[in-house]
Amino acid sequence: MEDGSAVSSAHNYTKNCYYHGEVQAHPDSDVTLSVCSGLRGLIAVENKTFVIEPVSGHADGAHLIYHVEELKLAPGACGHSFNGSSAAPQTHINQPFQAFHKRDKRNTQKTTKYVELIIVADNREFQKQGRDLEKVKQRLAEIANYVDKFYRALNIRVALVGLEVWSDSDKCPVSQDPFNTLHEFLDWRKVKLLPQRPHDNAQLISGVYFQGTTIGMAPIMSMCTVEQSGGIVMDHSDNPLGAAVTLAHELGHNFGMNHDTPERGCGCRMTVDRGGCIMTPSTGYPFPKVFSTCSKKDLAASLEKGVGMCLYNMPEVKVLYGGQKCGNGYVEEGEECDCGEPEECMNPCCNATTCTLKGDAVCAHGQCCDDCKLKPAGTLCRESSNSCDLPEFCTGANPHCPANVYLHDGHACHNVEGYCYNGICQTHEQQCITLWGTGAKPAPGICFERVNSAGDPYGNCGKDSKGSFAKCDARDAKCGKIQCQDGANRPVIGTNAVSIETNIPLQEGGRILCRGTHVYLGDDMPDPGLVLAGTKCGDGMVCLNRQCQNVSVFGVHECSGKCNGRGVCNNKQNCHCEAHWAPPFCEKAGFGGSIDSGPMRLTGSLNDLKSIFTHADRDTTLLTKQHKALPAVSLTLIHDTAQTGGPPPHTYTQPLSHIPERERTQLRKHRK
Repeated sequence: MEDGSAVSSAHNYTKNCYYHGEVQAHPDSDVTLSVCSGLRGLIAVENKTFVIEPVSGHADGAHLIYHVEELKLAPGACGHSFNGSSAAPQTHINQPFQAFHKRDKRNTQKTTKYVELIIVADNREFQKQGRDLEKVKQRLAEIANYVDKFYRALNIRVALVGLEVWSDSDKCPVSQDPFNTLHEFLDWRKVKLLPQRPHDNAQLISGVYFQGTTIGMAPIMSMCTVEQSGGIVMDHSDNPLGAAVTLAHELGHNFGMNHDTPERGCGCRMTVDRGGCIMTPSTGYPFPKVFSTCSKKDLAASLEKGVGMCLYNMPEVKVLYGGQKCGNGYVEEGEECDCGEPEECMNPCCNATTCTLKGDAVCAHGQCCDDCKLKPAGTLCRESSNSCDLPEFCTGANPHCPANVYLHDGHACHNVEGYCYNGICQTHEQQCITLWGTGAKPAPGICFERVNSAGDPYGNCGKDSKGSFAKCDARDAKCGKIQCQDGANRPVIGTNAVSIETNIPLQEGGRILCRGTHVYLGDDMPDPGLVLAGTKCGDGMVCLNRQCQNVSVFGVHECSGKCNGRGVCNNKQNCHCEAHWAPPFCEKAGFGGSIDSGPMRLTGSLNDLKSIFTHADRDTTLLTKQHKALPAVSLTLIHDTAQTGGPPPHTYTQPLSHIPERERTQLRKHRK
């Protein structure tokens, strides 16, 4: 604003002037345009991609159209955060981004997912755009329009539900250090933004030039989490397309997508000279617009594991940014349906021109709409996707399946070997399989205690406020670096993984081999060798903030207590009742389910109904595909505790040439 205060915009602030489409008579073409102030966007036709934009300073409507290769771009790379990235975090950017990550169960691929996105522009970005508020807002909306286009091919819609421009000063520290900036932004989102404006994911667009070659950074497999569903993006190109590609890439990491590297053997339908795929480690000309086969597999695996639990509800249309438009695919106020533009509409129940229902149609969209009619109440519309998820049922009054709900944090799962956290059953075993492949299992407790008492890169409880590795207290040892046994000879998570093997002598004779990992991703985020939050660390105990805390911290027992022993507590803190009991407290006869998930169907067999509730305790085995190990890229550190009884010295069996110099220096110090 003129007084310099921060500006937020949520809905109907500007006209809807953003479009996706194709060039007439060219079915393989692709068009993404904004007509808010002149024509601005991307046109891909006959293996060529063009940029069109108004000529700056010309009031006569003159436009420029040029090859995408002529876009100005600052070279850079993704500073990929924790979990098996297949590439080093700060690789140079001279090719476009790529890919996705992990697995799915209820066939989540066929269900449209909706990411309710908020984009924040920092103060440097505001200044970079000439302190022109409308210009900044339009730029951010264009970025979101591109990202939505990229993800539509994956049956994911990215709905911009809000913009925030820090026109006065930054609301959290933003610096050239991308790691610190990401940490501060995610913390601000959790404490300030999320409580005020509910959303699924937030991305910071920054005018600051980050150190090194990093142009973006995001935690992996963090979509929908309170703590880490977001990322940071450097606005590195004159055209908003550059930042859009980077944002799509970082959003991919949030979804669980790893980099597309040569050793993964990813298939990309676009050759490098035509842009390649979105999740390549680095970006350049021409920009990518598609996702690889690896990305799609990564996404499917993540969704099956429970990542993205918040994405199955259609956004509240009143909060969509950009205003109302018949043909945008969202049913807005005054519309009975919206199946897209007339040329793309295939819905027999909806008139695409008027966004009204045809004839006797009662509905046109949703999992609870069939043949233009509502499905009966109690019809299963969304199966549970994992041991911590709950099923949803049609209400008989709404064509859409109720929003996804799952078990309250702290519910036991996986045969009581783990606890649910953010809709995922977190166990040491599952994490060992992720790191070491099929057959891996957690090491005995003595491995965690001995190794994690070191407070070095190979045994720690994360970093302290000064950035130094913190020693684990004995009670917190199972919340530090994860220790495993068996599995593959080398970590299966990528080429930069270091294998750390520790031999611990036993008093009765013999030794125990403990296997840990360290992944060189730079100073990004905690590496995947650290135990995940929500993991069971003892009977009735769970890891939170690198400490082993009582599971009562979640309040699950108090919540379940009100269900009268006939139901479980969901993440909305409401009872999900057994088949013949009624919500909200399962104390009276009824139709089961919850006030959030709809009534369970009574016409199903009793065994089927029972299976729904026993699903929460079923075994789920994470199947991790092992990748071929490359020579001279995986390092084994072997140390023995026989002499000192404490954290042992390290020796190495493979060269250090692939490790960054700063890390090599640390290793040489240990070697001496």
